[in-house]
Amino acid sequence: MAQATPKSHNIDIQSWNTTKGAQVLFVEAPEVPMLDVRLVFNAGGARDPKTLPGLALLTNGMITEGSKTHNVDEIAAHFESLGAVLDNGSYRDMATISLRTLSEKNLRQKALDVFYGIISTPTFPEDSFQRLLKQLTLGLKHEKQNPKQLVSRQFYQSLYPEHPYGHRIQGTDDSLKNITLSNLKKFYSKYYVSSNMVIAITGNIQRSEAKNIANSIDNALKQGNPAPRLPTPTALANKQDHFIEFPSSQSHVLMGTLGIKRGDDHWYALVLGNEILGGGGFGSRLTKTIRQDKGLVYSVYSYFSPMAVNGPFMMGLQTKNASRQEASELMLNILNDFASQGPTEKELTEAKQHLLGNFPLNIASNSRIVDYLGLIGFYHLPLDYLETYPKKLEKVSIADIKNAFEKTLNRKALITVALGQKDITEEKAR
Repeated sequence: MAQATPKSHNIDIQSWNTTKGAQVLFVEAPEVPMLDVRLVFNAGGARDPKTLPGLALLTNGMITEGSKTHNVDEIAAHFESLGAVLDNGSYRDMATISLRTLSEKNLRQKALDVFYGIISTPTFPEDSFQRLLKQLTLGLKHEKQNPKQLVSRQFYQSLYPEHPYGHRIQGTDDSLKNITLSNLKKFYSKYYVSSNMVIAITGNIQRSEAKNIANSIDNALKQGNPAPRLPTPTALANKQDHFIEFPSSQSHVLMGTLGIKRGDDHWYALVLGNEILGGGGFGSRLTKTIRQDKGLVYSVYSYFSPMAVNGPFMMGLQTKNASRQEASELMLNILNDFASQGPTEKELTEAKQHLLGNFPLNIASNSRIVDYLGLIGFYHLPLDYLETYPKKLEKVSIADIKNAFEKTLNRKALITVALGQKDITEEKAR
């Protein structure tokens, strides 16, 4: 079997800090006449007050609903006329505000001038606030009928019972009734500040122009203070089993435990190991055994989700109610066997070839590069992360994967959340 050969992907990431403390990451990309600017704030759902989950998401959503100089309709019309796109997002760790525009100087300046006003002078209009509240309330209502979301919510609550990662970042019935515009304005003032921000820029501009853009963003915002580090999640002592009764002919199962944080030394071994275990589609062990050989499931998968502190490791499947117990036990057995024995040489070589072959596609566009720049800055990853990623993957051995899985996953403290009809499983067991 031929060895996978890592190729160098030399993306020249330039970095500096603004006067007020924001980190800037810039990649000059003259191939396409576009400019991407992404602001990443340490202002995700983990910063929600305990009694007000959903505040971070609502604040992020409202920032783009109007500035002192433009209302929401004028903002939309302005960017549309320029062929520009304004975007925002709120996640557990981070919140983002992004602009994509043509890089021609006059066009980009028209887009940037309005962008600066949006991030620095949001007006938080009452009508937009009520509209977003209604959307989140409707989403919460729909979630109660969505098996995947119900299982995921229970899993996070169980894995992070006293941690900021454990709550529903879209809010709850109570919090959505209690969040006020005053809460949003205070959250914005505290977290949407220069010292709590990463500025990612890529496109057909030079470093001096990127510096001017970064300085304009920096000048538009208050300096403020960086958000404090999140607490380390408490490790689970014992396994937990949760069952959600749901009127469906199908069952959903999530199984997992604490994984790693971003920057962990085991990341490369875990990426490759998970590709073989359950992340590699039809070639993975979970799919081959549980779906193809046994025909027990419609879908099965696994993944690590590294975050600012230990994110989850998850395995999931969807199956008939009558097959739930057998499929779940098989999924656990496959994990235990893989963690203790590791992959075969053939599996490892094929996984490396697949991941290394796909890697250039992951950094082939400006939008993907600016994604990575934001991630590298936010999680304090080395600037040569993209360049060294293929080389570090290639060096991973079977022993590395076994060691990484054994040290990372406490398989005696797995959380299992199952959803479906209980009586079918019970009748089969009799």
